[in-house]
Amino acid sequence: MYQINDGQITVFGYPDGATLAQMQRTLENEHATKRVLCADNHKGYAVPIGGVVAYREAVSPSGVGFDIGCGNKAVLTDMPGVELRANIERIMDDVWNTLSFGVGRKNNETVDSPLFDAPVWNESYAKPLKDKARQQLVTIGSGNHYVDLFTDEEDRVWIGVHFGSRGFGHGVATYFLKLGGGKDGMDVAPLVLPLKSEIGYDYLKGMQLAGEYAYAGRTWVCDRVAQLLGAKILEEVHNHHNYAWAETHNGLDYMVIRKGATPAFPGQRGFIGGSMGEDAVIIEGVESDVSKTALYSTVHGAGRTMGRNEAKRTIKPEEMNEWLRQKGVTLRGGGLDESPQAYKRLPKVLGHHEGTIKILHTLTPVGVAMAGANEFDPYKD
Repeated sequence: MYQINDGQITVFGYPDGATLAQMQRTLENEHATKRVLCADNHKGYAVPIGGVVAYREAVSPSGVGFDIGCGNKAVLTDMPGVELRANIERIMDDVWNTLSFGVGRKNNETVDSPLFDAPVWNESYAKPLKDKARQQLVTIGSGNHYVDLFTDEEDRVWIGVHFGSRGFGHGVATYFLKLGGGKDGMDVAPLVLPLKSEIGYDYLKGMQLAGEYAYAGRTWVCDRVAQLLGAKILEEVHNHHNYAWAETHNGLDYMVIRKGATPAFPGQRGFIGGSMGEDAVIIEGVESDVSKTALYSTVHGAGRTMGRNEAKRTIKPEEMNEWLRQKGVTLRGGGLDESPQAYKRLPKVLGHHEGTIKILHTLTPVGVAMAGANEFDPYKD
């Protein structure tokens, strides 16, 4: 960990110049007071992935991003690993054929939720998106969104998922970025809205609804996969990582925005994935001076080392397949842009956050399902 700009940004790991420049740009807004860059950092839209910014009396739609409420959920089941491995081909076929992966997909099964009864759906920013939201609830999307099956150190089976609020969250973000005069592009100043303004208040309501939508989707998918396994869920770990939280730090109230960063308060558990071909972890936040400086934040994944186009150009299919073969991973879907070679190694990334988290479980992937290659997904984070 180190700090730059007279201690104004706390940095974990070694960001490249473009990523660091994005984080430095947040310094231009008077409402932004504390900033953290987690070790899985890489360039994002206006604010880098892995970026954490604490605002006083303001919120930033650019900081939350387009995939509002994107997050990870992991559930422990009562299935033994030996049973999973013995039936992995059939199980992965069932997962692939039952769930909906890809862009613009509708759910394969009729799914409803009480969240659609919320009055906020009548607001101007939500009402036009309601039908799409119903159709896309529980769809997984593409890019780095996945449904994985793991075993832990006791050979117990875990289900892990990563996706967000799909087209609904993207629509909410787009609406407020346009209404607030936000600039389009990667290297632009983030849009910041005062909390006491009408637009700031409305954005928070829309963001919260998108977060509830994302939670509902991930919960349904985990439950459905457990049904496919014929297993009972014993524990669950669930976190957003594209969201704004009202928090108090050192006696002051903030809106803390974590974009591709996971809250990790003392005792709070989180699920952090690696790439399709390496271990994931269940972590727990711990109390320390460094944790306080990090605003009790940690990584949400391993973080990319290559852009998607670069990965497609430079990684060969046989290289990706050999990695998965050596790791014993059965893959459905996936593309070279999600190959393990396009990512940082998770243990090294987590090492940069030593003293802020502890690892409770190491999860080894057995089956991975992602959208197929060449899928462009405007709703991914």
